[in-house]
Amino acid sequence: MAANPAIATTVTIEPATSVIGAYVDGVDLRQPLEVGTVQALRAALVQWKVLFFRNQPITQDDHIRFGQYFGDITPAHPIQASLEGRPEIYAVDTREERVLFGHGTKRPPYAPPRVTRAGWHTDITFVANPAMASVLRGMVVPSSGGDTLWTNLVAAYEDLSAPIRELVDGLQAVHRWHGADGRTREGYDQSAPPPAAVHPVVRVHPESGERALFVNPVFTRYLVGLSDRESSQILDLLYQQLARPEFTVRFRWEPESIAFWDNRSTAHLGPVDLASIEVDRRVERITIAGDIPVGPDGFRSVQLKGELFS
Repeated sequence: MAANPAIATTVTIEPATSVIGAYVDGVDLRQPLEVGTVQALRAALVQWKVLFFRNQPITQDDHIRFGQYFGDITPAHPIQASLEGRPEIYAVDTREERVLFGHGTKRPPYAPPRVTRAGWHTDITFVANPAMASVLRGMVVPSSGGDTLWTNLVAAYEDLSAPIRELVDGLQAVHRWHGADGRTREGYDQSAPPPAAVHPVVRVHPESGERALFVNPVFTRYLVGLSDRESSQILDLLYQQLARPEFTVRFRWEPESIAFWDNRSTAHLGPVDLASIEVDRRVERITIAGDIPVGPDGFRSVQLKGELFS
């Protein structure tokens, strides 16, 4: 799908699948972007949920500037430490983890111990105003392995039967941080109760009006007002639904690649093969400030423990 020439003559958007993901060409993120280019990228993000850029040898300043076209840049993470000297940037580096956890340590996929399926999640949903979007930059990329997957939570919701959609439209779920892992940000009190928020199980996208599932097996703990058995079985159904391959796209990282995704309509799965191989991989992420999710019934997310993400 080409962008409207009247909006941006150089931007092209090429879908990666028919359901989710698109490759962007004709944009140099080292340079300031025109208003029309930003409009085209925002529209493509809402439509395709995650955008991929290749061959973008940007600096950290370029990275932050790009995010600022779409909103305010948040601190790197509510709990975990930022890159030293860059409070907006959250880095994940297997080389640093080997120093932290020990050489040869095969760190498990990103998920709390009780989660059996590997770490599908939407970023920082343990706060009542999760990031609107994330921009991840590939710095050091292995020759094989380390891929990331995204799933379209709108498509996953729309594929549910009408009775199930009607049921989940009126439900809320508690999301909670699963515990500090490694270094935490300066000033974070690890003895305090972990941050937690209540979100609608279905979120209405503030730009498109689409309804999307808004649960994930990493941070969602239980459904409000249901028995443990009912909560577990309904959540398991939704987790299986969002992880179905037909709603997903897989991205093969290359050096100087960038992924830009909409947290309001996606979940993603980080590399699941790094637990069994020892490779060097470094990525850096910034996040763009989000609003309070709203459900189809008008329920607005509420912070239970901790603070809003700002």
